[in-house]
Amino acid sequence: MPKSWSDDAAVPVVRQDHAHLKDSLNYKIKKFFLGIPLNRHSLESQRLSKKNAFGVLSSDCISSSAYGGEQILVALIPAFGLAAFTIFPPMIGVIIVILVAITLLYKDVISTYTRSGSAYIVSRDNFGRVVSQIAAVELMFGYIITVAIQSAAGVAAIISTFPELNPAKVQLTIVIVLILTYVNLRGVKEAGLIFVIPSYLFMGTMLIVFIFGIYRYFSDTLPSYDQNVEGLVPIGQAQGLLSVAAILLLLKAFANGSASLTGIEAISDSVPLFKNPEHRNATKVLILMSLTLGILIIGIAWLAKETQSIPYADGTPTVISLVAKAALGGGFFGDSLFVLTQLGTMLILFAGANTCFSAFPNMVNMVASDGFLPRRLTQRGHKLVFSNGVFFIAGVASLLVIVTQASITILAAIYALSVFIGFALTGAGMTKKSLRSQGANRRRKIFLHSLSTALATFTVVVLSLVKFTEGTWVVVIGTPLVVILMLKFNNQYTREQNALSVKREQERATSIARHDVTVLVDNVDIATVGAIRYARSLNPHHLIAVHFVIDDRRAEGIQKAWAASDALDDVTLELIDCPDRRLANAALDYAIRMTEKPDVELTLLLPRRAYSGFLGRLLHDQTAEQIASPISQLARVVATIVPFDVERIASGQAVMEPAKVVHKVVNQSKDKKTPPENFEPVSHYAENVTPIGQIQWRKRARIHGRVTSIKTAPRGAAPSLEVEIWDATGGVSLQFLGRRDIAGLEVGSQMRAEGMVGEEEGEMIILNPSYELLV
Repeated sequence: MPKSWSDDAAVPVVRQDHAHLKDSLNYKIKKFFLGIPLNRHSLESQRLSKKNAFGVLSSDCISSSAYGGEQILVALIPAFGLAAFTIFPPMIGVIIVILVAITLLYKDVISTYTRSGSAYIVSRDNFGRVVSQIAAVELMFGYIITVAIQSAAGVAAIISTFPELNPAKVQLTIVIVLILTYVNLRGVKEAGLIFVIPSYLFMGTMLIVFIFGIYRYFSDTLPSYDQNVEGLVPIGQAQGLLSVAAILLLLKAFANGSASLTGIEAISDSVPLFKNPEHRNATKVLILMSLTLGILIIGIAWLAKETQSIPYADGTPTVISLVAKAALGGGFFGDSLFVLTQLGTMLILFAGANTCFSAFPNMVNMVASDGFLPRRLTQRGHKLVFSNGVFFIAGVASLLVIVTQASITILAAIYALSVFIGFALTGAGMTKKSLRSQGANRRRKIFLHSLSTALATFTVVVLSLVKFTEGTWVVVIGTPLVVILMLKFNNQYTREQNALSVKREQERATSIARHDVTVLVDNVDIATVGAIRYARSLNPHHLIAVHFVIDDRRAEGIQKAWAASDALDDVTLELIDCPDRRLANAALDYAIRMTEKPDVELTLLLPRRAYSGFLGRLLHDQTAEQIASPISQLARVVATIVPFDVERIASGQAVMEPAKVVHKVVNQSKDKKTPPENFEPVSHYAENVTPIGQIQWRKRARIHGRVTSIKTAPRGAAPSLEVEIWDATGGVSLQFLGRRDIAGLEVGSQMRAEGMVGEEEGEMIILNPSYELLV
C-alpha cells in the first residue's frame, strides 16, 4: 500500500474517536441519579479544604456531645438519685482529660504517618498483620455503628420536637441511612458541601444556648425541671461511693460517657481526603475539632446540672433538648430559637453519620489493598468514591438499626468499645515507635503515648466487663471471628499470588515448536466461517474443524454443508463420536490427545452466537462457556470464545464500525499529498497552541493535551517511546527515539509539545518534539 506522498497516498489525518457501546439501562439509571461520571483525573478536585473537611469529618466527633453526657446521667441517676448531679462534673472532668490525651496522641500520629494514620496503619507498622487486623475490625465496627447511632440520635432529636413520630423511629432511621448513602454516592465533595452548614449551625445555636444559659443563671431566671414527671428514668437513693456496688455503677457511668469521645480518629483515617499539605491541614482540623468538642461537653453538662435535666426512659425528649428549652425560655423568640437548635442538633447528628461514609470506604480500601478484604472494596465508582464500601456500611448499619430498634444506649456501648480498642492499639503502636526513635522530645512522646494507651486500655476493660450483657459481647466475641476470616482472605490471596508469580526459570518464555488450531463446529453458518477466518490469521501449523456427534442426522447435514461451502474447502472437518452427550468431557479428551507431545500447543476456537437477553437464554444453551471452563485447566491448551452477535443482524442493525470523520485539510487543493515547495525554517517555538484537530502535515505545531497512552519498546529492541495525547478536537502520537521513559510522565498527565508534523501509516505524528509537562 502507498505510505508516503511520493506514492500518492491519502492525506494523513489526526486520530479521532471511534464508535462506542450504547449505554446500558443500568448505566442510564446510574447516570440519572448520580449525574455525569467523574473522570479519574479529576480526583484531586475531590479533596477537601480545611473548612469543608471540618464540616465533613468533625461532625461525628462534635455530635457525640449531644448524647455522651446524657448517657452518664442514664447510669448515675438510677444508682445515686439526685446526688448524681454532684458526681456528674468530676466525671465530665475525667472525660476531658482523656480527650486531651487522645487528641495529643492523634496529633503525633498524623505528623508521623503523614499520608494516613489510622489505627490499622499504626498497628501494621509496629505489630504486624494479626494485631493490625484487630485494629481494622474495630475501626469497621466503630464506623458501622456510628452510622446507626448517629442516625438514631438525629431521629431522636426530631421526635423530641414532634413526639407523635415516635412509633416510626426505626423506619425514619432507615430512611436517613438511605439518604446518606445516596448523597455519598454522588461524591465526597458534594457530601462535604451539604454537611458543612449543619456543623456550623449546630455550633452557632449551641453558642446561643450557652450565652442565654449563662445570662439566666446569673439573673436567677434559669429554671429547674420537676422530678415528678412521668416517663423519666427511675430516680434512685443517694449512697456512699466506696462500696463495691457503687464503684461498679460509677464505672458503668464512665463507660457510658466514653461515647462522648468517639469520632476523634476520623481525621487521621481520612488524611488523603485533605488538600495539600494533607498532614498539616489535618492537624489543624483535629485541634479545632477537639477544642470544640470539649467546650460543648462542658457547656451541656453544666446546663444539665443547673437545670436538673433528668433523661427520659425512652430517650425522648433528649437532655440536650431539655437544656436548650430551659436556657432559651418560652415565647415566640425562645420557641423559634429552640426549633432552630433542634434542627442544628438533628443535622449535626446526621452529618456525624455522614463522616463514616467518607472515612470507612477509605479505610477498608487500605485493608483490601493489603489483601485482607475482598478487592472489590478498592474499586472507585461513578463519582470516584469507593462505592462498594459505601453500600457495605449502609447495609450493615441498617441491619443494626433494625436489630437494636434504634436504641442509642445499646449502640453507644458497642460503639465506645470498638473505638477505644482502636485508641489503645494506636497508643501502644506509637509508644513502641517512640521507644525505637532517637528524635527530639522522645521522653515526652513516650510519656504521652503511654498515658493515652493506659487510659484507653482502662476504658476498654471497663466497657468489656460492665457492659458485656448490654451489647459489648458483640465486639468481644465477634472480633476474633472476623479477624480469622480476614486472615483466611489474606492466605488465599497470597496463595494465588504465589501461583501467578513469574519464577526465574520462567522469565524467558520458551517457544512452542508447533501451534495447532481446532475450531469446534456445531453448525455451518456465518459464525463458523468467521471463526475459521480468525483461525487462519493465527498461522497455525495445522488447522482442523471438529464436530462432536450426538445426533447422526445433524452430523450428516453439517458434513454435507461443509463440503458444499467454498469458504471452507481448505479445512478438514473431523467427526468425533460423543455417545454420552457430555461435550465438555469430549473436548477435554480431544485436547489431551492432541497435546501429548511436549512441543505442541493447541488453541480451541469456540464460536459463540450471542442472542437477545432473556429470550436468548431461554431458547439457546451456553455450551461454549461449559466447554471452555475445564479446558482452561490444561497446560498448553487455550480455549478462545469467538463471539458473534446474532441479535444485531436479526434486528437489521449493521455491525459496529468506527465513526466516519470528515477531515478538512487546510491549504491543500487536492486530496492527494504533493511535495511541499517551501519548508518552514526549523524552530523550537510556536507562538500559539494549535488544536490537535487543526495541525497540518509538514508544518510546525505547538499542541496541548492529555496523555492517554504510553508505549515503550521492549527491552530487546532499540529504545523508543510513543506517547499519544488528545484534546477535544483529536489525538496525535509523539515519538521519542533513543529513550524509554520521561521522568514525571504518566497516563493522564497534561503535556505541551512542539515539533514538525510528519506521518506514519496515514496518521500524523510528531517526531522527537520539545515538550513540557504541566502540573
